[in-house]
Amino acid sequence: MDGDVLTRPAVLILLGPPGAGKGTQARRLEEKFGLVQLSTGDLLRAAVAAGTEAGQAAKAVMEAGGLVSDEIVINILRDRLAEDDCQQGVILDGFPRTTVQAAALDELLDETGQRINAAISLEVDDAAMVERISGRYTCGSCGEGYHDNFKQPKVQGTCDNCGSTEMKRRADDKAETVASRLEAYHAQTAPLVKYYQTKGVLASIDAMGAIDEITTALGDIVSDAL
Repeated sequence: MDGDVLTRPAVLILLGPPGAGKGTQARRLEEKFGLVQLSTGDLLRAAVAAGTEAGQAAKAVMEAGGLVSDEIVINILRDRLAEDDCQQGVILDGFPRTTVQAAALDELLDETGQRINAAISLEVDDAAMVERISGRYTCGSCGEGYHDNFKQPKVQGTCDNCGSTEMKRRADDKAETVASRLEAYHAQTAPLVKYYQTKGVLASIDAMGAIDEITTALGDIVSDAL
């Protein structure tokens, strides 16, 4: 039985607050290990577009202005895990967000004969994260990214790439908004770190370093977990 379980598609979870780089790192893990990144938002949109039973249920809730229940999300995830491209393994990005959702995910994986291979926490410094995110802005014409402290254009207000003077900042990148999102993360999602630590599948890495260094550290953890 143990050998059979080991052949089941892998399940990895990326934990970390907004701006920690989960999306970027998940895409790199996809390429290196042949895994499929699954985010809650993408799952919901795809299920609604496909018109699945769970997707129709989600659509009805969203059109009524409600929040899609954990049960519906789990049903959508169950359908997605059964698809052919997920048979190498998946990376869950943005789910679970709470220990209640984590318990529901455990029940689903019991059904499919799978398990959590690793839950990887991207650890960040809150004050540094506020500075990192709130200082971001982009060229409105070509999308080139800049930062107040770390990457300013050579000519103030003028894009190095295309010469445009139209710069944009995202509304949710304001310092107050970022701080609020981090607070919400610690209150609601950070308990997952303890949850997966108790289960013996937690790994943590410093996510404040260079992107390539984080990718290397993640790759080592995933290689061991697989």
